[in-house]
Amino acid sequence: MSASFSPYGFLRVAACTPELTVAAVEKNVSATVALLASAAQAGVQLAVFPELGLTGYTSGDLFFQDALLDAAWTALEAIGEACAIHRIAAAVGLPVRFRGCIYNCAAVFDSSGALAALVPKIFLPTNREFYEARWFASATRLTGGETLDFAGSPVPFGTDVLLSVKEQPSLLIGVEICEDLWTVIPPSSHQALAGGTVLLNLSASNELLGKAPYRRDLVKQQAARCMAAYIYSSAGPGESTSDVVYSGHNLIAENGRLLAESERLQFGSRFIAADLDIAQLAQERSNNSSFRQATSERTFRHVPVTLKEWSAGKALLRHVAAAPFVPSDPARRAANCREIFSLQTTALAKRLLHTRAKAITLGLSGGLDSTLAVLVAVQAFDQLGLPREGIVAISMPGLGTTERTKGNSEKLAEMLGLKLRSIPIGAAVLQHFADIGHPPDLFDITFENAQARERTQILMDIANQVGGFVLGTGDLSELALGWCTYNADHMSMYHVNAGVPKTLVRYLVEWCAEEVFQGPEAAVLHDIADTPISPELLPPDAAGDIAQKTEESVGPYALHDFFLFQILRHGSSPRKVYYLAQIAFAGTFPDEEILKWLRSFYRRFFSQQFKRNAMPDGPKIGSAALSPRGDWRMPSEAAADSWLAELENLNG
Repeated sequence: MSASFSPYGFLRVAACTPELTVAAVEKNVSATVALLASAAQAGVQLAVFPELGLTGYTSGDLFFQDALLDAAWTALEAIGEACAIHRIAAAVGLPVRFRGCIYNCAAVFDSSGALAALVPKIFLPTNREFYEARWFASATRLTGGETLDFAGSPVPFGTDVLLSVKEQPSLLIGVEICEDLWTVIPPSSHQALAGGTVLLNLSASNELLGKAPYRRDLVKQQAARCMAAYIYSSAGPGESTSDVVYSGHNLIAENGRLLAESERLQFGSRFIAADLDIAQLAQERSNNSSFRQATSERTFRHVPVTLKEWSAGKALLRHVAAAPFVPSDPARRAANCREIFSLQTTALAKRLLHTRAKAITLGLSGGLDSTLAVLVAVQAFDQLGLPREGIVAISMPGLGTTERTKGNSEKLAEMLGLKLRSIPIGAAVLQHFADIGHPPDLFDITFENAQARERTQILMDIANQVGGFVLGTGDLSELALGWCTYNADHMSMYHVNAGVPKTLVRYLVEWCAEEVFQGPEAAVLHDIADTPISPELLPPDAAGDIAQKTEESVGPYALHDFFLFQILRHGSSPRKVYYLAQIAFAGTFPDEEILKWLRSFYRRFFSQQFKRNAMPDGPKIGSAALSPRGDWRMPSEAAADSWLAELENLNG
């Protein structure tokens, strides 16, 4: 791993807007150098400045004056010196003479202060308030492979340049300028297809009513389409306002996600910074077949650059959500719950239509998962115009059932208009223990699984009686951990919750209480959401309360869902998952507990794959899923040794 690249795959970048005076190159250089120093102090490795920022974009016919052009060219020496002093790479904008023409260029320096490349603008707007073609030539005049002498050395000049960090092949930097982004096929699209993961845009986008949200969406969409990071630096209000206004709207996006955005229309020098996850981008691309199939006819020169070391000691400049499956914004969370519930309902309705079944069976325990499943079933039956009596809810109290959960299942069934069949399993399980010679007071895995299998047998047999099928209730988190009994709650004819993680199930039940099943059902649903998670397979405590709490056995679902998301969605290494969890759960879980449950997660995730390889059909809900037919293919014999070995070198 390169010294300039963090062990977790992060790169710290900044989009900068220095205080500017039109045509005053010396002042602009001073402001740029000062901002470089501030960004470097914040640990920034790569800083991006506005289009024509050394002269001012609005210099007009002054671009024809040698005094302005010479001053800008000479200023590159001062920029290079500042980059070397502060060990920061930078891209600055200036007009450059080349073969009798003037080009609107980005000058890219590495952290040693060397001028690595000059990249000219391709698309020159010449409509309404823009008339760049009056002064500049388009880079389309260039044939490729050109160089320009700077301080006695040839510098690559052209749009066929990608900047590379030798020790890290996944870090390639592409550059385009303002209008280049607003075209049908931006140059950055070709740069991305050639491997560019970090795309820079030096811009002087003027401000108009409604333009800011369009610009923001444009940057996010280009980052998403290119599966890349996009750093957009724009000219600020120091530009001339003779005809238009400039706001300094700076944006940093990554694969469609906005990481940082500046406040617009502010005077003075300012910058925004963020940590890009280059490793995650590389992983996303390697998993995307469409990206692998896309091609570009353009070829690029790889120009080596150096970057200073990533500062692991500073706070990470990107948000790490402790609950990645659950949006923190209430409005967005409610919208997600509505969408998920609709997806589940539609999926079950389709399965009912296909099988022509008029009935289903499910175990209604009074827990979260079975509650969500029965709510989905009610909605699906109502949507199809089927009578709710076709939903055969079965309560099967066993050797660990408490009055709280049993009572809640009875109340919920009554309020939903369902007839709840109660079939106690205690006697059948005790008879089974006698048949196989198992002590009834030995509370081991046999004691627990015998009850789970007895319940599934009842569900299957009654499904045959009523001409229906068994609706599974287990969730995505349980599948990840293997927290389901093989050939018991692991099995059903349709697994409606298979795509929903446990941390989200609770919010879905609460959302249903508030939005869908309002009235007396709401109080019951809220109490179910507040009930400790348990399979209730061990006897209650002396007070009759739940004694067997799942999270005490397998660990907090908050941690496991975080691990699942980082591993499944982003392919993060064990070291990186631990690092991110330390940030996300600071003050909630001590490091040693995070590490303990992370080790447990890897052991369980690998050892329980055989259950997922035999899991029934179920709808995919989010981007993280475990269906062996669609999202996760892993042999049951795969070993977790390498992942656990990496964790052994870490200290909790």
